[in-house]
Amino acid sequence: MRPAQLVFGAIMALPNVVRLLWGLLFDRRVAIIDKLLVLGAALYIVSPLDLIPDLIPFFGEIDDLVLLVYALRRLIDHSGRNVVLEHWHGDPAFLDDAVLGRLLAAATYFLPRFLRPSARATAK
Repeated sequence: MRPAQLVFGAIMALPNVVRLLWGLLFDRRVAIIDKLLVLGAALYIVSPLDLIPDLIPFFGEIDDLVLLVYALRRLIDHSGRNVVLEHWHGDPAFLDDAVLGRLLAAATYFLPRFLRPSARATAK
């Protein structure tokens, strides 16, 4: 699947992803530390303070993306498959494809060539 197709598929699944995250954040079976990491990543993204300012093209966004993907991947991985499937309203195959890693790999397609190797390493 081409990166553009993968990104388009992810955009189409965005409502289900938001419902999944919302459900996981309020599920008592999910560890509080995982919830706090996602909330911290979200606050970091909207915060005007960044390690790499967002005004610097590409560099400013990559730190936000990497932090968010790590936090989301941890939340989903630590929640357990049964809990995730209870909150997922889309096609279960979408989750079986390691969606966050694939999305990050697809996102690297839009980065400058010299940034792609380090971003792809994060996707694994």
